[in-house]
Amino acid sequence: MSLILAAAAPAAPGGAAAFIFQIFPFLLIFVIFYFLMIRPQQKRMKDHQAMIAAVKKGDEVVTAGGIRGRVSRVVDDHEVEVEIAQNVKVRVVKSTLSTVINPSPKSAND
Repeated sequence: MSLILAAAAPAAPGGAAAFIFQIFPFLLIFVIFYFLMIRPQQKRMKDHQAMIAAVKKGDEVVTAGGIRGRVSRVVDDHEVEVEIAQNVKVRVVKSTLSTVINPSPKSAND
């Protein structure tokens, strides 16, 4: 009886082949996630860091808290001074800037 059951059961794939067939769906899912989610997020983060690094005097910015103002001076690599109202200036950490609305145009004499 056991010979009949053994003959009727299909042969299982070898150890390495079975491992590849089991891991393939996970690899495929990771590749899809990489191209649809991880890579675009890395590109957005890189663009945002470049935008923040390029902030200069005269640029209009919005902070993460929603405060809108004009950069009156760049204090150092990590801070800027933003004028949010006439004669009201606030020092802001550059990493909290969310967008640069109107970058000041470069003059031809610079």
